[in-house]
Amino acid sequence: MLKHLVLLSAFFTICISSKGQAPLEKEVLEVVEVLRTAMIDGDKTTLEKVTSEFLSYGHSNGRVENKQEFVESLVSGRSDFVTMNLSEQTITVTSPKVALVRHTLDADILDGGKPNTVKLKVLLVFQKEKAGWTLIARQAVKVTS
Repeated sequence: MLKHLVLLSAFFTICISSKGQAPLEKEVLEVVEVLRTAMIDGDKTTLEKVTSEFLSYGHSNGRVENKQEFVESLVSGRSDFVTMNLSEQTITVTSPKVALVRHTLDADILDGGKPNTVKLKVLLVFQKEKAGWTLIARQAVKVTS
């Protein structure tokens, strides 16, 4: 009887945990889309809202930017995303306040005014703060094939 109670308790714990995580994944999915759109639009207000003061934004060429550098690069047009498509996206909520997002990013860009296309594998780390989910870290690598 005790064995059945333990199994039943474990089952309910798993069910409750998985139901609680789905809304968090939806929240993260929404903020990823807000970030994507703000990056294309160069929307300073939104970029500042969805990025952490402690942002570490790693590019595929090894350059790392803080929040101010990241936002200014997009707002000034120095880095200009013309299009950005995300695919193969996975979201893993590791705690109620931390989420990992992986995806493939395909984009048409103007980098210093020069047209280019990029295909990257990206890791985003989000942290939930009082104002909502914010990007705290990003790292990208070029897709070689």
